[in-house]
Amino acid sequence: MSRRTIALVGDYSEGVTAHRAIPRALELARSASGADIGWEWVATKAIAAASRDLAAHSAVWVVPASPYGNADGALDAIRWAREAGRPFLGTCGGFQHAILEFARNVAGVADADHAETNPGGQSLVVTRLSCSLVEATGPVHFAKGSLLGAAYGGAGASEGYRCNYGINPAFKAALESAGLRFTAWDDSGEIRGAELPPHPFFAGVLFQPERAALRGEVPPLVLAFVKAISKAV
Repeated sequence: MSRRTIALVGDYSEGVTAHRAIPRALELARSASGADIGWEWVATKAIAAASRDLAAHSAVWVVPASPYGNADGALDAIRWAREAGRPFLGTCGGFQHAILEFARNVAGVADADHAETNPGGQSLVVTRLSCSLVEATGPVHFAKGSLLGAAYGGAGASEGYRCNYGINPAFKAALESAGLRFTAWDDSGEIRGAELPPHPFFAGVLFQPERAALRGEVPPLVLAFVKAISKAV
């Protein structure tokens, strides 16, 4: 079987901690799993039609550091991974945009928007958090029987963030009715992660699990993602 590659969709910057951490996280996960995987950074502006521009890739990770240079390219990458059954991971901004894509194309919220890029939008599915999570660390709790819980091997973890935006709870019911499952929360019950059954692997989290790699630790969610890629048809 030929090497499987991950499209790291985002606008790479050496100054972004998560961007420096992601290759190390994948290296550690590859070593721990024995999976034959590689990865390639794909700038959002390089995506005009994801089904064509990402066709050579086996999986998609939409990475932190939004707003993206081409938000439509990031959203198209997410939609392609979701509809084509390709393993998908979205962290921080990638998670926010996964929610936005699902709201627009599955949950019927056609004008779903992100407060960071369009604060005057009619349906702000992603809004400013009540408290900033820039360089914050805190506990995360996982739903029983969830992909996230299985990845971490327990009911919770401590994770780090760098964000100011999250899911607007006013849209929670509509998103759930359309099939999205929220499976991670902080101590106050605010949403921190979601997944999409029965997709082979579709997970998004507001935190940045890749940062563990900078401490020399294998990030559990990245390891689960890599394992899913190696098993994908």
